[in-house]
Amino acid sequence: MMQDLIKKSFTAAQDTLSNFAANKDNLNEIEQIALIIAEQYRKKNKVIIFGNGGSMCDAMHFAEELTGRFHKNREPLPAIAISDPSHITCVGNDYGYDEIFARAVSAYSQSGDVVIGLSTSGNSPNIIKALSRAQDLGCITIALLGADGGKLAGTTDYELIVPADTSDRIQEIHTIILHVIVEMVERELFSLPDPVEYYA
Repeated sequence: MMQDLIKKSFTAAQDTLSNFAANKDNLNEIEQIALIIAEQYRKKNKVIIFGNGGSMCDAMHFAEELTGRFHKNREPLPAIAISDPSHITCVGNDYGYDEIFARAVSAYSQSGDVVIGLSTSGNSPNIIKALSRAQDLGCITIALLGADGGKLAGTTDYELIVPADTSDRIQEIHTIILHVIVEMVERELFSLPDPVEYYA
């Protein structure tokens, strides 16, 4: 019985990924996102990324693959995941939880930076407020969302919506999307062997 449930979970994850990848609009949007990030890096701008809970972990993962490496030893690329506990608790205490990302965006971003918000529902007030603040500052905004996109749908420069009903399936695809974006940015900015070399 348990193995049936395990298989069902794997099948659901596989179906969610297959359906997302089969949509050419999603592939086009990922391509455009990778190209705009690479373009802004050439202009000496940076990436700022944030999310709540598991999405914060995805944001941190994405940033470290840019500042560290993904498939290639190369120059570090500037990326900030808004995840410092002292900042979050300070701002949450003094200004409210809805301001934790927006205040950091105000502190760190400048016009031309790429600001990415992750929200499986698209309704997180702190993500909405931070992306709005980024737009006010002249940043390029990207949202990775789920279900129907929630309140954030249609509000950013670029968006990717995973049409799944549960946060686990959505976050799994978000992780893959972020990996693909990093790979494409590396390919755009640095020559990569094909097949690529993988590192532990």
